[in-house]
Order: sequence, then C-alpha cells, then structure tokens
Amino acid sequence: MIHRKQRNLAAVILAAGKGTRMKSDLAKVLHPVCGKPMLWHVVALARNLGSEKTVVVTGHQADLIKEAVKGRNLTYAFQEKQLGTAHAVLQADDALRDFDGDVLILCGDVPLLLPSTIEGLLKRHRSSGAAITVMTALLDNPGSYGRIVKNEEGDVLKIVEARDANTEEKAIKEINTGIYCAENTFLFENVRKIDNKNAQGEYYLTDIFEIARMEHRQTASFIIDNPTEAMGINTPDDLKTAERIMMARIPRDRHSLPTY
Repeated sequence: MIHRKQRNLAAVILAAGKGTRMKSDLAKVLHPVCGKPMLWHVVALARNLGSEKTVVVTGHQADLIKEAVKGRNLTYAFQEKQLGTAHAVLQADDALRDFDGDVLILCGDVPLLLPSTIEGLLKRHRSSGAAITVMTALLDNPGSYGRIVKNEEGDVLKIVEARDANTEEKAIKEINTGIYCAENTFLFENVRKIDNKNAQGEYYLTDIFEIARMEHRQTASFIIDNPTEAMGINTPDDLKTAERIMMARIPRDRHSLPTY
C-alpha cells in the first residue's frame, strides 16, 4: 500500500444548478437547513477540513449566492451554461492553476456530510495512491444513481449513469454519491478530455475514471457508512428530511453545526 505524506487540500463546490424540482424561484443551494443556506453548511465543511482554497462554481442567481456566503474567503467561478459535472469542475481550472495538492469536489446541495466522513475519504484517497477517488454508498434499491463498476481488486473501472447502464450494470448496488477527491494536476489535465456522448448529451465527470484506467493510473472508492449523509436535496420533502436529520444531531454533537 502506498502511503503519501500529508498533501495540501483545496475544494470545489458545485452550486450552479437552479433546482426546478424545489418548485421555487430561489436557487436550490440557497434554501435553508437549520437557519443557514444549505451551501453554507458545505462551505463550512470545506473550511473545517482545512481547505486552503475553496472555489464555488455558480450559475443561476450567482450574485445572491455570493451574498449568502460573503466574508468566507471564497473564490468564485461561473458556469454560464449547465452542461454537466465535468464542465462545472472545469470552470475552477483557472482558480486552482497554481495549486499543488488534492482537490475535494463537493456538491452545494449535499449539506449533511460530516467532517469525519470526508476525512475517511481523504485517508482512503491518499493511502491508496489514487489519482481520483469517489465516495460511494451501498443501496438495496439503487434506482437512478450511477453504478460503480469495479474489477476483482476493487479498483474503479468506470461509473455508469443509470440511464446508460445495461442490465448487468443496473444490478450493481454500489452507487456514486457525486463526491470526489483527485490530484489537482490529474483532474484538470484530464477533465478536458471528457466528451458528451451519452443519453443526456452532458459532460460527465464520472468519465474521468475510464480515462484514468487508460492512463494506468490508480482509482479508488470509499464506501460511506451512512448513505443518508450524502443525500442530495432535490425537493421540498428532501429539505424537510435534511432539517430533521440535522436538528437531531445538535443535542449529541454541537460541532455538527459548524461555526466560524
């Protein structure tokens, strides 16, 4: 097993989407959970993990988003058209051009992740020597989530979106949470190689795993203990669920609601 020395950490937070299923004119990441915009919780997570530079990729209502998290020493990138996750990450290239280390890719609509969980992801990424590592979850009913395709050694060969998966791939229960850690240089050199030849016509960041394998680079996954932590907020009902979960944490561990 490869053991790396401690590496610098930066974060890219994807927050460009509108969130039409929220049935609101407000950008999805600005909806509050426990009195703070869900994006605020993700920004706080990155800060608490020691991110030296945090880039928020905005799009819809970019000015409102900047106002909601102002004063947090953030850098912003703008995604004019939402063309997929790879395209979103690429917008952060200029901001991280001089950075040397690992890049944590977070989603602005996933506010329930705990620092200890991301620390587990980072530990797995660094100890495995992977160029890129994905956080995954095991679900009995994986539904519309992307499936993690591995070899016998447990390396991630590819991630297949549910709508692009064949029958065998759809039977896989390990799914993609949309949270990643990658070497900065590897990430931005290779995200440019991703095309949009898929059912949605989008640039999927997940395609970078196949690129890594073609370049004989190590890939890895980190299976989260509690899949609920990685829940994305897509509907008003999801928002209520997240509020309930976060409120339940407060009596046990007040550090679950970060402050800075």
